[in-house]
Amino acid sequence: MKRRLARIKAVQSLFQVDMSGTDKEEAINNVLEDDETKDEFLEKLVFGTLENLDEIDQIFKSHLENWKIDRVGNVDRAVIRMAIYEMKFVEEIPINVSLNEAVDVAKSFGGEESGRFVNGVISKIAETLKA
Repeated sequence: MKRRLARIKAVQSLFQVDMSGTDKEEAINNVLEDDETKDEFLEKLVFGTLENLDEIDQIFKSHLENWKIDRVGNVDRAVIRMAIYEMKFVEEIPINVSLNEAVDVAKSFGGEESGRFVNGVISKIAETLKA
């Protein structure tokens, strides 16, 4: 599975967990097509994001201006959480790559408006993490 597809599947899994409390393993299995198998990178994104969710949400909340985390669209919230995990905890991937991938994934689900919103939030977080 290519990393872009793994990121898309991770967002879908995180969305399910967030919206319905689905178990993370079940959520991953739910998003896989018949010919797809679990991928180490996909599991790393989903498990890592959920295991570090409190810290991720603290970072997320501290970079929102005039917004509360529960007002952020469900898909955008999943994309941003995954991107924060990747930027903070996955050292082998450059922060700019994680940022660009998150924006592209957001656009694929929510269009240009989601892409702009995610880019605005993630860009601020990326600057903080680089410092």
